[in-house]
Amino acid sequence: MTTLPGDRPARTAPPSAVVAFCPSPPLLLPVVEGRADGDTVALRAACADALTGLLEIGPEVVVVVGDGVPEGERFGAGDHGDLRGYGLDVTLPFDGRVRPGGSRLPTAHSVGGWLLDQACFAGTRVGVGPVDLAQLLRDLPAPVGVLAMGDGSARRTVKAPGYLDPAAGPFDAAVATALAAGDAAALAALDPDEGERLLAAGVPTWRAVGAAFAGRHVTARLHLDAAPFGVGYLVADWVVA
Repeated sequence: MTTLPGDRPARTAPPSAVVAFCPSPPLLLPVVEGRADGDTVALRAACADALTGLLEIGPEVVVVVGDGVPEGERFGAGDHGDLRGYGLDVTLPFDGRVRPGGSRLPTAHSVGGWLLDQACFAGTRVGVGPVDLAQLLRDLPAPVGVLAMGDGSARRTVKAPGYLDPAAGPFDAAVATALAAGDAAALAALDPDEGERLLAAGVPTWRAVGAAFAGRHVTARLHLDAAPFGVGYLVADWVVA
């Protein structure tokens, strides 16, 4: 496990966007985890730190972006996820109360909404898939917040969901390096086929964030780089000028 919170250098211009990168395992939620595990506690704390970095900029809107969303679909107030797939009769509102007929969220957006609740974000939330991120960012006033949800490779160890692949560690390490350096171009250039082969669910989201901010000045902090359950979990935050 590597934790590198660090201090951000002083900014000289108002940011146009701020990004928190968080994984989306349902184990982040204490109701799923049950008895607290040290690795999960550390992951939850790192996500809280990244969300603090996002919200200290004061965005009025936070875009939660994660895979598994058809092009053109957006989530908002009244939509919801649930934990029935984990044997729990728990509903997770995305933003405010669940409304009758509201859309059902993918896991990434359900966990993202929960993280924003934990951070007490009271502004507007919009959920989208990676393909719609760039246009939405162009439509929203600055500064805009982005909560980028996605896991690294699920093939980091022999006990991982996808078993061990020797390429998984180096692949996740390259992502961690890009996140720590604020290298948007490197994220945009991630190989989607290799990401799919390595069961790295975050690749579509990371690529979309990288493409949206390529060529911009980014101040970055890497909070966590770990694979406690054989899955790469990367937590970071960026401030984009």
